[in-house]
Amino acid sequence: MVVGGSCPAVARVPCPAGSGVLTAIVAVAVALSLSLMQERSSGAELAAILRTELNRYSPGEKLPSSRALVERHRVSPVTVSRALAELAAEGLVTTRPGAGAFRAEPRSEAPRPVDTSWQEIALSAEPAGDQVPRSVDASGVVATLGVPGPGVIELNGGYLHADLQPERALGAALARAGRRPGAWGRPPVEGVPELRAWFAREIAGSGGPLAASDVLVTAGGQSALTAALRALAAPGAPVLVESPTYPGMLAVARASGLRPVPVPIDADGVRTDLLADAFRASGARLFVCQPLFQNPTGAVLAAERRREVLRVARAAGAFVIEDDFARLLVHGDSPTPPPTLIADDRDGTVVHVRSLTKATSANLRVGALAARGPVLDRLRAIQVVDSFFVPRPLQEAALELVGSPAWGRHLRLIAGELTARRNALTAALHHELPALAGPEAGPGPAYGHDPVPGGLYVPPGGYHLWLRLPDGTDEAALTGAALRAGVAVAAGRPYFAAEPPAAHLRLSFASASGTGEITEGVRRLRTACEELGVPVR
Repeated sequence: MVVGGSCPAVARVPCPAGSGVLTAIVAVAVALSLSLMQERSSGAELAAILRTELNRYSPGEKLPSSRALVERHRVSPVTVSRALAELAAEGLVTTRPGAGAFRAEPRSEAPRPVDTSWQEIALSAEPAGDQVPRSVDASGVVATLGVPGPGVIELNGGYLHADLQPERALGAALARAGRRPGAWGRPPVEGVPELRAWFAREIAGSGGPLAASDVLVTAGGQSALTAALRALAAPGAPVLVESPTYPGMLAVARASGLRPVPVPIDADGVRTDLLADAFRASGARLFVCQPLFQNPTGAVLAAERRREVLRVARAAGAFVIEDDFARLLVHGDSPTPPPTLIADDRDGTVVHVRSLTKATSANLRVGALAARGPVLDRLRAIQVVDSFFVPRPLQEAALELVGSPAWGRHLRLIAGELTARRNALTAALHHELPALAGPEAGPGPAYGHDPVPGGLYVPPGGYHLWLRLPDGTDEAALTGAALRAGVAVAAGRPYFAAEPPAAHLRLSFASASGTGEITEGVRRLRTACEELGVPVR
């Protein structure tokens, strides 16, 4: 207890002798506030210095490391992080987790002005449609969220195992967030401005087409997806979805009275020739897709199809919901992923969904919606009605986490761990279930629509593999037998909006405790296959 002399070093504020506990507490609070203000001021000063030094570097050239900047300018890592974030927001530098900061490439030409005038028609020309029963099949979601019993290996989970979660960094971020001035005050309904700015940079890149004002902070990706579906399609309306796709999205769509219309995908993502046909046949004004590490297939939308998706949707007067759930789950041996669809969108066609949850913890439910034009007002209205706002302490904790040096270390850690676990699962499948895994070399044929089993595709990111089963396999019987053998796997049926072309399993490699448990889980799956007479060799 401080009763005289001076406060602790962190406060650096004199405390008059005999002033009492209340005075000491007030002094510490003032000191913390002053410290935060000084940190921000120092960040601005360092940004000004670095701004003048940028001409020494060629476009694309790497800047000194954060550690070097800390030592050279005698500032804290937080100050360096704030300075680089300021330069990134101005489009002067780009930052890459695990790689550092680089001088930004100059923009070759002025981008075409955004024209969102078409949204006025799209948002008001919704047909009433036939009301559809709001029955919900949540089996796919429940399978992902459920906790398996004792001794059961989890190869069906949708979140990182506890050993991969940044628990220490999250705890420290929460502690720092709780000390921020105003941390327990009511936040703006759109979200804390600094967090909105961070998401804008993350989604569209430094100097990209998004501003903080184009972003709404949401309570995770599922909340963002729900708000987007409700805002962009009236009950009874059709909505185009990839086939197969994320069961949680199908459940939300049906609960909202929408009619999911499947569009097949192959090894290069959604088939854009069929997408155009689906828009014409259904009259839909909305398409939901996962262009990067698609769930459940792992597909990455090919470059030429990225352009075609935007062109086809724009021609149909439709919106595209881009669910970018796995961008932070890039594997360590993979190239830099392509930019987001919204980064290339000049017409306000794309509504982008992003979340921190998959790369951190199921409990850090902080995400974002990004859009431009009148549609943003509708998204905001839906979100306010549904949830008011995301609690400010949670937003402040997210800011503390992504602004700390621990964030880059964590992303590097999970990139390496996911690579090792993916390789372990792939090797185990080839060894224990070669008839299902197919040839070892190269990616397999079309996901979910290949005529025969085999040809396991190894995705460059995400946390799951999609396994085609022999014709006639009873998925429900196999998943039940697997559970009796001590391994939980996800049946493929919930991933299809209509009748599936074949039986499948989705196998997750993020929710197991390590590579040894993954290997043992595949052995148990082989036991289940043998029990039912499913060919394994």
